[in-house]
Amino acid sequence: MRFLDLLTMSVNNLRRRKLRTFLTVLGVVIGTASIVVMVSLGIGLNNFTMETIKSSGSLTAIEIYNYQGMQGDDKTEEDFITDETIKSFSQIPHVTSVYPILNINVLMKQGIYEGYVTMMGVPLDYMKDIPLGAGKLPSPNADMLEMVVGNMVARNFTNSKTGKGYWDTGEDPDVDFMARPAFVIFDMDAYYQSQSGGGGGEEPVKPPKKYMLNTAALVEGGPEDYNEYSYSVYVDLNKLKEQLKQIFKKNPIPGQPVNKKGKPYNYFVYEQAVVNVDDMENVKEVQQQLIGMGFEASSRMDWLESSQKQSNMVQAVLGGIGAVSLFVAAIGIANTMMMSIYERTKEIGVLKVLGCAMGNIRSMFLIEAGFIGFMGGIIGLLLSYGVSGIVNRFLAPGLTDGMTSRISMIPPWLALAAVVFAVFIGMLAGFFPAQRAMKLSPLAAIRNE
Repeated sequence: MRFLDLLTMSVNNLRRRKLRTFLTVLGVVIGTASIVVMVSLGIGLNNFTMETIKSSGSLTAIEIYNYQGMQGDDKTEEDFITDETIKSFSQIPHVTSVYPILNINVLMKQGIYEGYVTMMGVPLDYMKDIPLGAGKLPSPNADMLEMVVGNMVARNFTNSKTGKGYWDTGEDPDVDFMARPAFVIFDMDAYYQSQSGGGGGEEPVKPPKKYMLNTAALVEGGPEDYNEYSYSVYVDLNKLKEQLKQIFKKNPIPGQPVNKKGKPYNYFVYEQAVVNVDDMENVKEVQQQLIGMGFEASSRMDWLESSQKQSNMVQAVLGGIGAVSLFVAAIGIANTMMMSIYERTKEIGVLKVLGCAMGNIRSMFLIEAGFIGFMGGIIGLLLSYGVSGIVNRFLAPGLTDGMTSRISMIPPWLALAAVVFAVFIGMLAGFFPAQRAMKLSPLAAIRNE
């Protein structure tokens, strides 16, 4: 018999028992939809995790810290991150760029408002990755420091008269960096001593000099839109070094290490640096080399790997729950096919007497079982798309805080796998009944009725 003849007979047999076929297909529909929706939620959650991590910074960047080398009593020059160290980092395979970062805590004033801010000296190339909401990056030819101010920096300012700020009143301070310059105090030690009345002697300490700085740009986002650049002020690294040398001359610079005699080194030491790698696949390898050099190194790949392990576990649990439904549907298919054999025993006997090949009889029942799986898989997949759309339309905005509109994702491979798996389960469930039909004795089958 031709395959088309077998298919026609199988479909006609299923149509003769519409209610039983409908209920069996319904079981496959529920099982398929359960698996697809559950797995799609796992994929969506994994995608949401990726979006969250990417929004906090690059996945190919490694952050290097050296807090122990900066502060430990047994520190040596080999522990420092210096310009020479930066050069050695850049020679590591797969490293595309290295950016040293010089941090200094300053006091900024504008009108009656003042705030303590972390000023970060970074190369101008580093600033190119900062998303800007207003203004433009500082010019390399500028005569003085120009700032790129984080979009949430103003919330750290307080009213110098009342001592209250946003975190006390809930109102944003009247600070406008783009419209007005800010006055910056770099020598915080002298400032604290002047505020306390003296530095241990009888004469009060003279307040340190304030430097007027203009803002070149603001980080993108409103006061509620947090990102990794929100709470810092960024300036050109080379110009910051020049500024600090002019202010402190040969005196120790706050935050910079000193030798055993209490004297500053003749070079700058960085607390941190950012190493960029050519590909995500090489991040862990480069990170391990940096750790082997004695530095603390971390990347967002650490967080990503941990999150993906949890996501895979959740996805497996959700998929397992759906698989139970499909397993129950498989039992229903097997039951339907067994009942069909008992009802069609005489038909099977007649086919054998007429010379129908054993393989054709088995194929007929397998096709029936596979067709049930196919119909259930297709309808279940369509139902899954509907449920996924409802979840994304009504639940996603509240659960993801607006970061993504989809927490249920059905990629093409999942849709195809769902239908193929449903057909496979159907044929697997129908295999034993098909074998039973093939082994029936023709004469016994005819005498049965």
